[in-house]
Amino acid sequence: MSTPHIGFFEKYLTLWVLLCIAAGILIGELAGPRIRVISDMEINHVNIPVAILIWMMIFPMMVQIDFSSLKKAGKNLKGLGLTVVVNWLIKPFTMAFFAWLFFSQLYQAFLSPELADEYIAGAILLGAAPCTAMVFVWSYLSSGDPNYTLVQVAVNDLILLVLFIPIVQLLLGITAFSIPYPVLVTSVLVFVVVPLVAGFLVNKWLISSKGEIWFKTKFLPILKPISITALLSTLVLLFAFQGSKILENPFYILLIAIPLAIQTYFIFFVSWAAGKWLKLPYTICAPAAMIGASNFFELSVAVAIALFGLESGASLVTVVGVLIEVPIMLSLVRIANRWKYPEKVRA
Repeated sequence: MSTPHIGFFEKYLTLWVLLCIAAGILIGELAGPRIRVISDMEINHVNIPVAILIWMMIFPMMVQIDFSSLKKAGKNLKGLGLTVVVNWLIKPFTMAFFAWLFFSQLYQAFLSPELADEYIAGAILLGAAPCTAMVFVWSYLSSGDPNYTLVQVAVNDLILLVLFIPIVQLLLGITAFSIPYPVLVTSVLVFVVVPLVAGFLVNKWLISSKGEIWFKTKFLPILKPISITALLSTLVLLFAFQGSKILENPFYILLIAIPLAIQTYFIFFVSWAAGKWLKLPYTICAPAAMIGASNFFELSVAVAIALFGLESGASLVTVVGVLIEVPIMLSLVRIANRWKYPEKVRA
């Protein structure tokens, strides 16, 4: 057995994000008002350049999902139930609570009420979008059950289609924002439904015509750098617009990171404790805790831009989520491996 390892780009994603922050700020300063030409390229509140980049990010994730794995869902019902409860009944609401507590209460001396509401909105978008792709990496690194991980991702994506919109609408009601329902629906259609359907169709077509081995060993490796490049390019655009705010007060990045980090560790420990209480095998408990702790930040970034704009505080919060995700999740992988326990009772 080879030792589990994370890919080079994934391992140093935080470094790439930092470099993109610097590049984006530099571009924004050099371009000045001319950069607004990009932000004005919209159709129905969807920024076209960003939409193309988001599709390039999300499609490689969606094409990997094998929905035929849902046939195996009955084998790990307790683990799957834990995933669903944490992702959709706990995580969005605890994220909203921590965001409200820090941005509206503890940070009153640093943030205006308007900016606090924008930050809360961005945190809510992160909390309402649990991880779909990177959880494969975290599960692999913590020696999780790959079949269970595949099933939980497939189930999670189907639930995402139904619950993301109502949960976001409900939780954003605690802010001062009035969310236009058509824009939210359009965002989910554009950034979830379209790439999910396209990924499903391409997955079936390529496997049937080329075979599963070719699909996994030839096709998927080609997509990985495309996805990462699109993610980093999106961040450059975001920080080209956010640069002036960050230069004026880089302390905001730290303020945002604190509640997001607390939420991530909180969800992991809650999920882990519940998994142990349910007597789940370690190989199921670990990925169940990982998927709740991590976020589908690609979707969060896309929806934040569509709803609030490239220059909004909400978009900045989702980007900070990307910035801190990898180092925090790697620390949780180390914790899971340290706490690994022998399998005694099967789920």
